[in-house]
Amino acid sequence: MRLSICGGVLALIAGPAFAQSAPAGPSRQGDVAVTIYNNDLALVQDTRQMTLPRGISREEFPDVSAQIRPETVTLAAPDAGIVEQNFDYDLLSPNALMNKAVGQTVTVVRTNPATGTETRESARVLANNGGTIVQIGDRIEVLRDNAHVVFPALPPGLRARPTLSITLDAAIAGTRPVTLSYLSRGLAWKADYVALFDARAGKLDVQGWITLSNTSGTTFANAKTLLVAGTVGGDDNDTYRPNRFGNTGPRGNKSGTETSSREQLGDFYVYPLRDRTTIANAQTKQVSFLNATGVPASKAYSYRNSWLGKLSEAQSVDTVLQFSAAKEGGLGDALPAGTVRVYMRDVRGSPQFIGESAIPHTPMGSALALKTGEAFDVKILPTVEKRERVGDERWRTTMRYQFTNARSDAAMVELAQAGLDGGGHDTRIVEESQKSERPGADEAVWRVTVPANGSATLTATFDTRY
Repeated sequence: MRLSICGGVLALIAGPAFAQSAPAGPSRQGDVAVTIYNNDLALVQDTRQMTLPRGISREEFPDVSAQIRPETVTLAAPDAGIVEQNFDYDLLSPNALMNKAVGQTVTVVRTNPATGTETRESARVLANNGGTIVQIGDRIEVLRDNAHVVFPALPPGLRARPTLSITLDAAIAGTRPVTLSYLSRGLAWKADYVALFDARAGKLDVQGWITLSNTSGTTFANAKTLLVAGTVGGDDNDTYRPNRFGNTGPRGNKSGTETSSREQLGDFYVYPLRDRTTIANAQTKQVSFLNATGVPASKAYSYRNSWLGKLSEAQSVDTVLQFSAAKEGGLGDALPAGTVRVYMRDVRGSPQFIGESAIPHTPMGSALALKTGEAFDVKILPTVEKRERVGDERWRTTMRYQFTNARSDAAMVELAQAGLDGGGHDTRIVEESQKSERPGADEAVWRVTVPANGSATLTATFDTRY
């Protein structure tokens, strides 16, 4: 046979035979199990029935992941051991084929579009950098769309599909199960949550989806699939890391202390897919893993002000959705890291998107407070009303917080004044128009009720080191 390349597509043209890999066909994988972690990492275990001769032989394992980490390969075969292994990742493609032909002689075929007459010329490939340059006789040409190239044979080293070559030393001849295990990039999963919130009823319906993606370059057919929620350590660990509770998000998030009934692997939770599934290359697929209805939930408003933070004009406060992952009165499950997308029904009864928020891996029993957006009608204007020195190192600062509410119902806003102990401020509240809470040394919290179509004012005076 001879190989022809034209317009980026490979075709076979009758000619002399060549002893290389055949074009891609049915998968050569065996019984496949895939364990997928959150940080673009997967463990593939592929058991194939193989007939081995006695002694040393070279065996090929096509259809491994194109993003295999060869240093992680292990092979278990009764009465056989590994002598050497090679991963052939130079895959057959029009560009790879032309790169291998540089310096070689090929046949350039042109077809006259008017007559259909075909002409053939021998050419030497000079370069293939953004275009193919050939020498035909004493002239140099750049190949155009009206020409295609015929190769005498497939160059050594090119494979139709990712292939692992392993040299084995078998003590006895015969057929046996051979299990190939390796780590691979290009397989990942995350959780996505769709939440329908009924504010009047104070209820939440949540559907949890596992979203699988495969960019490994290989399809894994009819695979037993296991998903591990948690961050495994290792080099090149670019794990998805949403904001941790209590950093920049709203108050009200609290880690739970309940143990889920789900399967565990060390310190990780395991989410096995109920049925085997085909994880096709370049595919994203979703599988349901959580369906909770009627979960108690509520809406709240919050605002976190930085130390001496002031505005020249009012700013919207955050809208927060509050609910629980507890067994009683909550979702009743441990939640893998992902994105919660929240919907509410409009006056016509149609669900409409109102916001989304990322959550970290969340133990069962946790309280969640997720920012879904900023309130259109509820605003705050913090100002520094007065600041004066009262000693060599101490200052007295009076803050004023003006709230407005254009809604037809009252709004309760949770205001957190942060930075009270940052940098050694040693802050004391000496006067306040409403009693505060001090959940920590660094912040004070007030819950201010703003009447419907009205306003409210809070003042607080702080004594600080500077």
